Amino acid sequence: MRKVLAIFLLLASGLFSSCHFARMLIWNFPDIRDAKKFPKMEIPKGDNPFVFFAAEKNSPVILPKDTSQEYREYDFEELLKKTKTVAFIVIRNDSILYQQYLNGYSESSVIPSFSMAKSFVSMLAGIAIDEGAIKSIHDPITNYLPELTNPGFEKITIKNLLNMRSGIAFNESPANPFGDVAKYYYGDNLKKYITKLKVAKKAGHTFEYKSVNAQLLAMIVERATHKPLAEYMEEKVWQYIGAEYDASWSIDSRKNKEAKAFCCFNARPLDFAKLGRLYLHKGNWNGRQVVSEKWVKESLDVSTKRNRKMYSYMWWHTNGSNGRDFFAQGLMGQYVYVYPEKNIIIVRLGKKYGIYWLTLLRSIAEAN
Repeated sequence: MRKVLAIFLLLASGLFSSCHFARMLIWNFPDIRDAKKFPKMEIPKGDNPFVFFAAEKNSPVILPKDTSQEYREYDFEELLKKTKTVAFIVIRNDSILYQQYLNGYSESSVIPSFSMAKSFVSMLAGIAIDEGAIKSIHDPITNYLPELTNPGFEKITIKNLLNMRSGIAFNESPANPFGDVAKYYYGDNLKKYITKLKVAKKAGHTFEYKSVNAQLLAMIVERATHKPLAEYMEEKVWQYIGAEYDASWSIDSRKNKEAKAFCCFNARPLDFAKLGRLYLHKGNWNGRQVVSEKWVKESLDVSTKRNRKMYSYMWWHTNGSNGRDFFAQGLMGQYVYVYPEKNIIIVRLGKKYGIYWLTLLRSIAEAN
């Protein structure tokens, strides 16, 4: 059986190297090594790195002594190993209270962000709106993407994309090799793929988490600003937030150079924390307003009807938090979690989910 599978994979590699299905068979499901597999556009760091402080000795982090999983009790660091965590960082008032890297990873390891990237695309959209490149969140998306000619697209607004209420037909299952998200992740021509999209439901009504919404939003940012997404990220955000390392954004192919914006922003753990810090301080970075306070406030608003799913402008909130926290979330239990009441940022990155992390992250934030 293994020989048959190996022959099939070899044929798939040789005959269908440009096919997303063959790539999925060869590479299997997404993992945190994927930044090395795809071509990318570099995002150079700025000239003034920002370094979080080491915590004072009289300010220890409060972590749970043990955590239950699979009917067993694990101490906290044992839990991190058990869940294939590669980075876990707790920051309060710009001081690192706890920092642990495991399973062969370090603070300089590059990690792809998966769906956390959606929150960063929202950030860039907000900047483009602040600058007037995008006129309004109420604009029809066809104003910027006229190639979306199938019926119904003219009724979808940018706001619908931001809140996952576009009504676009899109199979989100990452385990389905014939599904849309696999095609977009492993495929090599995103501009071609979007022309085949269709509308399944009336825009603005039903919350349906679809990665294509973030992809279209990023393409709108590119069309409106006349700049590749990676270049716009560098120019408007990365050079100002004290990134200690270069980042990158994976692209569909060297020929087409379209950012895989629904995922695939590649950076180091502490630099991810700085994106959380930017929103913690309402878009202001040490005196420079990188993102307007108005946009950040709208993004984190959970008081309106649109956010009954605890989702707003591609940022998440925990149920029952009443807006006291927010976070970017990605596959395999990736989190940039922010608890503004105590100026706490927690970053968790790993090779798999392991547990329901939100309960633990929120309990750590509340305890410190």
